[in-house]
Amino acid sequence: MKKPYLAAGAGVGAGALALIGVLVLFVAAVANGAAGHQQSTAGVQAAGQGQVADIPPNMLALYRQAAPVACPGLDWSVLAAIGKVETDHGRYPTMRSSAGAVGPMQFLPSTFEGYAYPIPPGGANPPTPWDPTDAVYAAARMLCAGGAQTGTSNGLYKAIYSYNHADWYVNKVLAQAKSYAAAQPSDTGDADSDGASNPIVKAALTQLGVPYVWGGGAINGASGGGFDCSGLTSYAVYQGTGHRVVLPRTSQEQRHVGTPVARSEMQPGDLIVFNKNGWGHVGIYAGGNRMVDAPRPGKSVEIITLAGYWENYAWDIRRVA
Repeated sequence: MKKPYLAAGAGVGAGALALIGVLVLFVAAVANGAAGHQQSTAGVQAAGQGQVADIPPNMLALYRQAAPVACPGLDWSVLAAIGKVETDHGRYPTMRSSAGAVGPMQFLPSTFEGYAYPIPPGGANPPTPWDPTDAVYAAARMLCAGGAQTGTSNGLYKAIYSYNHADWYVNKVLAQAKSYAAAQPSDTGDADSDGASNPIVKAALTQLGVPYVWGGGAINGASGGGFDCSGLTSYAVYQGTGHRVVLPRTSQEQRHVGTPVARSEMQPGDLIVFNKNGWGHVGIYAGGNRMVDAPRPGKSVEIITLAGYWENYAWDIRRVA
């Protein structure tokens, strides 16, 4: 449970950091004990023992989607750790505390109201702390207002403390977040090590599990509850280049940006536009002969092999950063 937190401002923090830099800073912060505080590991999974496997797919997708959009500078693993510590990712039977906190992220209704808007993609209207999408985005905004956007160990500690005013709570969340962050390479292990560290690929990987929505997505994240193929590439390139590169919206237009690259010279982060239905599909090369894409209705953002099916189509590879 948590006490109400009165912040001077809410929502997205200033000075957004590239996600790759944030992960490095975050892991360093946890490893250094978060500004000298001793971490408790009670009840936290050890690295290598299933880490992210305990997170329901819909919640994992929400954590990854909300963190970079609602609080640039906040790693998804911190949101996931709070969800784990608070309600085991929404698995608790009642999700109502004796202090009146409710929902998967355990908000007091009065506190939630300060961080509920704008309504996130796929959220309830009006927003409610019982809705997982609303709750996760509100939690990210609250952490951002508390200092998480700074990317520093001290800022992260203060942000988590603002969520629940107890040192033991902060230590437990940090320990759980460290476990989730350490699991990320194996969780996204379908990309090779170089691919997983590329900032464009890394931005795309934060959206794994987000549903495909025709016309969905743009530079700031999902819209209408998801992404289509070019919406995902627009988001990943914009976020992965530190907001420097804005792609045109359609795959046909994206085929003409950047520098053409031979297939033998592909690098992680390159766009691959396929001549399917008139150059109608685009993905992001993730290394290891795989790509991240938003495939089609009924599917979600995924990382897949380029062998087999996609070899039946012509490719146009573009280096945009």
